[in-house]
Amino acid sequence: MKRIYLDYAATTPVHPEVQKAILPFFDEHYGNPASLHFHGQKAREAIENARRSIAQTLGAKPEELIFTSGGTESNNTAIKGVGWAKKDKGNHIITSAIEHHAVLEPCHFLERNGFSVTVLPVDKYGLVDPDDIKKAITDKTIIVSIMHANNEIGTIEPIEEISRVCKEKGVYLHTDAVQSFGSLDTDVNILGVDLLSISAHKIYGPKGVGVLYIRKGTKIAPLIHGGGQESGKRASTQNTPGIVGLAKAVEMAISERDWRVNKYKEMRDRLIEGIIKNVDEVQLNGHPQKRLPNNCHFTVRHVEGEAVLLKLDSIGIEVATGSACSSGSLEASHVLLAIGVSLVDAQGSLRISVGRQTEKEEIDYVLEHLPRVVNDLRYISPLSRKAK
Repeated sequence: MKRIYLDYAATTPVHPEVQKAILPFFDEHYGNPASLHFHGQKAREAIENARRSIAQTLGAKPEELIFTSGGTESNNTAIKGVGWAKKDKGNHIITSAIEHHAVLEPCHFLERNGFSVTVLPVDKYGLVDPDDIKKAITDKTIIVSIMHANNEIGTIEPIEEISRVCKEKGVYLHTDAVQSFGSLDTDVNILGVDLLSISAHKIYGPKGVGVLYIRKGTKIAPLIHGGGQESGKRASTQNTPGIVGLAKAVEMAISERDWRVNKYKEMRDRLIEGIIKNVDEVQLNGHPQKRLPNNCHFTVRHVEGEAVLLKLDSIGIEVATGSACSSGSLEASHVLLAIGVSLVDAQGSLRISVGRQTEKEEIDYVLEHLPRVVNDLRYISPLSRKAK
């Protein structure tokens, strides 16, 4: 049976060019980058070349980047690191109700340790109002963390406007760009952010590696202590193959961006139009225009999203009901509840995210089978009026 993968928001396959770039660092340039001998220095050279390459893409200086184990560590380092470094100046953090758990949980952790956290509401599309941030900032506020684009519903946040508010108030701004990098402009100077998180496996790179941009002058405390790697901001022997793979994935994301975005939009719009036309009582979630080019997210009423997912998987179609990081939870998506979806309807969420390998025939296959799957499940679902 052919498998149709439409869960690119969860993770992506490794790009062939990335695989080629990584391989020599497993069996040829395998040295510890902290070592002074030939093999060590070849590894260090590769890491610093990667740092320069990624920095150029972000409009940053190489020394403003630290390599991490991925988006979760980058987000934790940004929020906790600023929290610990600035606690003598203030203890107030601002975020939004639709952030990834990798932002919300560090905030809650700091809240349990004497910090104050304001979680701002969003509108029905998932947009944060910059005026709400302006009103929420106090003389104790040290950092605002608002994601660039939402990982579930795809809504793109007004980061540039938010950054102007933060600059005016002298408050750091962090953005989680894990979902947006490669599809949107993430030049840190245009966005106006002080900290920005990226993960390799969302952009056809390897899992287990990411980067955190930290604007020069931003005070931040390390979370991991040890040998003093990454300019003392993140101890641990660097993941040389992963870092090389991340840099190559970034390079490919930028060189292919126009092609990718155009393809994503074509596939996405075909899906949205077809599903709304052919499936009864379905609602598109997220902003209709200000959304990631590869993201489709629906509420399918009177049916459980997990049941739809499993039925589709049985015929070779792989999608998601929400964030892969919380797919083991039975709780309704906090993102959907925040945009006003009812608790019952939130159980019927369906996220379909396209990628660089997605083909028109695959979209048509989904559009052919999804209406039948939904109707069959509605006939047996206690949530449906059609149920006997």
